[in-house]
Amino acid sequence: MLNLLTFLVEKLSLLSNFKLFESSWSDSEESERPAQRAHPQSLRRGDLLEVPRTLFTHYGIYLGDSKVAHLIPDILPVLINDQKLISSVITNKRLILGCMYRCATVRVDTLEDFAYGSNILVNRMDKMMKTQAFVNEDVAKRAEKLIGAIPYSLLWNNCEHFVTYCRYGSAASRQTEQFCQCLKSIIRDQRSIIITGLLGMISIVCFGMAPSTTLPTILIPFTLWMAG
Repeated sequence: MLNLLTFLVEKLSLLSNFKLFESSWSDSEESERPAQRAHPQSLRRGDLLEVPRTLFTHYGIYLGDSKVAHLIPDILPVLINDQKLISSVITNKRLILGCMYRCATVRVDTLEDFAYGSNILVNRMDKMMKTQAFVNEDVAKRAEKLIGAIPYSLLWNNCEHFVTYCRYGSAASRQTEQFCQCLKSIIRDQRSIIITGLLGMISIVCFGMAPSTTLPTILIPFTLWMAG
């Protein structure tokens, strides 16, 4: 099962041009400011960095000397105490298990490892957040205080929450808001009721009348109908 999940994550990289949950704090701003590769010489300690990944945008705080603090799911700190092994580049398996176990770590990686070959945007949120950013040195110190293991939630405590807390004082995630809006639109779409009803009927035909097939066939479409 884990190998299948890892395979799916790797193959989703083919969809890198279709960023379903990529943060878009301002679409007009994005079109006016194309992504540019940041050089270590142009970065300041405390800058907020963001890089596009397969289906989302990853965030970190620049600490200087080509080092970046960022929050990322990782199962390894739960299993072992070997800091050398833990500090190695996080694989897809480690990341997936960290998501499932809801365990993450705020760790420091090189700028190159953080970027993972992608372009880097710097402080793009500053013009879009209502709260003024802290002084850069204070931002870096707030990030450094959080280094280590930390509870993880894909929607409520992810890398974007980490950087917005460090730089603006309050945790927020545009990607979470977009996901919730997408989920809300799916629930409100009447076609979802029809599709779930049909899938339920197919499961009854294939596996027979049983509580495990009949109850979902009735309850899921009914719940969607009430929620819509």
